[in-house]
Amino acid sequence: MRVVVQRVREAAVRIGGEIRGEIGQGLLVLLGIEGADSAEDVAWLVGKIARMRIFADGDGKFNLACADVGGSILVVSQFTLHASTKKGNRPSFAQAARPEHAEPLYELFLETLAAELGRPVACGEFGADMQVSLINDGPVTIWMDSKQRE
Repeated sequence: MRVVVQRVREAAVRIGGEIRGEIGQGLLVLLGIEGADSAEDVAWLVGKIARMRIFADGDGKFNLACADVGGSILVVSQFTLHASTKKGNRPSFAQAARPEHAEPLYELFLETLAAELGRPVACGEFGADMQVSLINDGPVTIWMDSKQRE
């Protein structure tokens, strides 16, 4: 399971021109699920995201988590995070999970993150054609892979 986490001033996801999910200050999480992912990957990433200290304290140091600053989280599924560009010029998405495996893990990710935060999480729609807009704050962008835990 891979995520790109962006600290944002605001972010929104639209489907067919209508806003589906929208947040102010917080985190935009782009979530990619691969075939080998499980509930264990969900738990590890949710814990990391919920406790990630990438917001500045009074001294300007990264010491605060999203919840500490009253931030929100917007999660958007993005299978293209598992693109392989090894050969040729057209990416292969063979590593990305099939929808029947990925969608339940996406839903579990949303539920687990909401439970960890103690409040709802904004989201896109699994498998939909979405337009994502954001104002990256910093910019701060973090990439994590549950199969490459550091």
